Amino acid sequence: MKTDLHIRLAEPDEGSHIIKLLRDTAQWIQEQGINQWSYLLDGGEDEEIVRCIENNQTYVVEKSGELTATFTLYPSQNEWDQEIWGQQEEDAIYLHKLAVDPAYMKQGIGNVILSWISEAARADLIRLDCVAGNEKLNAFYKKNGFEWTGETKGHSKYQKRIHRKSPLL
Repeated sequence: MKTDLHIRLAEPDEGSHIIKLLRDTAQWIQEQGINQWSYLLDGGEDEEIVRCIENNQTYVVEKSGELTATFTLYPSQNEWDQEIWGQQEEDAIYLHKLAVDPAYMKQGIGNVILSWISEAARADLIRLDCVAGNEKLNAFYKKNGFEWTGETKGHSKYQKRIHRKSPLL
């Protein structure tokens, strides 16, 4: 992992900073002509974002003390996951709202986050979805070892099996 990056659980008082980062990223995505995350621009998820922070499901990534990225890991399916994946019983975590501040994009931060999740997760699978038409994002997940498992409601579904190392005896 890049030594200048620090990944940690978000603190309750960081909600407004995380919401701003998500909105800035959503705005940047819209400016690229990609129809994704527009609901974040009008505060459509603010309460859920704060709730995920309070539930210790949201993480922040800092570089030189600055908030550069965020992501949320659900330990079980939320309503959206059930709609996209159907009812699943496997031991999986669900990745949502992975966002890198546009000023820090193309520095490998997303790769570091996905690697960190793979190492830190206490589940058999990491699952996520993204807009099917977002070719760059789909290629990014494939490049990071995620397997495309289909499409539902215009969203590509990806999963990655986590290969845990056996503990030394």
